[in-house]
Amino acid sequence: MPLSTAPLAPPDAASAAALGRDADAQAPQQVVKVRRDYNSWVATETMEDYALRYTPQRFRKWSEWRVANTAFGAASFLILEAVGATLLVQYGFINAFWAIVATGLIIFLAGLPISVYAARYGVDMDLLTRGAGFGYIGSTLTSLIYASFTFIFFALEAAVMAYALELALDIPPTWGYLICAIVVIPLVTHGVSAISRLQVWTQPLWLVMLVVPFVYVIVRDPGAFSGIVHYGGESMRGATFQLPLFGAALTVGIALITQMGEQADYLRFMPASTPATRGRWWLGVLVGGPG
Repeated sequence: MPLSTAPLAPPDAASAAALGRDADAQAPQQVVKVRRDYNSWVATETMEDYALRYTPQRFRKWSEWRVANTAFGAASFLILEAVGATLLVQYGFINAFWAIVATGLIIFLAGLPISVYAARYGVDMDLLTRGAGFGYIGSTLTSLIYASFTFIFFALEAAVMAYALELALDIPPTWGYLICAIVVIPLVTHGVSAISRLQVWTQPLWLVMLVVPFVYVIVRDPGAFSGIVHYGGESMRGATFQLPLFGAALTVGIALITQMGEQADYLRFMPASTPATRGRWWLGVLVGGPG
């Protein structure tokens, strides 16, 4: 019987789709373990804080006070007291005072729009920078600046705490650095959920301990602060206002403006503003952001 030389008819669309589904069903699914672990972490909101991404409204579940308290706590690092004391000793009271006032005013004016947009639209500094026209490369560079600032301040904070452990518990600074570095790891891995709970308990204690040293000094020596207004610094050159000393102190203080990157990272969890909560919303943004 002769073989047919007629061309085979192409399968119709339904047959092709069925064959494709059968092939997909038989093909083994290769899921990399790293991807599987990442998906499980993302599915757990305790460990997910939408880093470098838009924060959806369903995740912005905390009250205005809770978010503001968390953001305010992020700016309450001990190194600020050391910076202020250094300005006082180096440039005198009058120059340090006006430099701190000018620094606060500049940071407030620059940080207000950043805080408002971060809280209103649920975006962090990376997305704000990208949306402002800097693009992916520009936002990457600015994120590197914020990250470098954070690393430096974390190192300074660890140094303060390490020496505090040495004074209180006689722990060598080397071990103190290691302890301070390890303790923060669980907080970082569990994101803003764990940090906000920690701030609720520790913020009142921090406020009390901020005032206690001044009360102690006044009780022990009531005249300790009587001459501080006329203090001219270590070299006594800052007894009067001098523009070079003021500018040098302002340069040191204005470097703290990069802290707004971290403040925006917390304010993006602020709940949406409504007519009933508008006052609380603005107060929370001001306290947790430029304030």
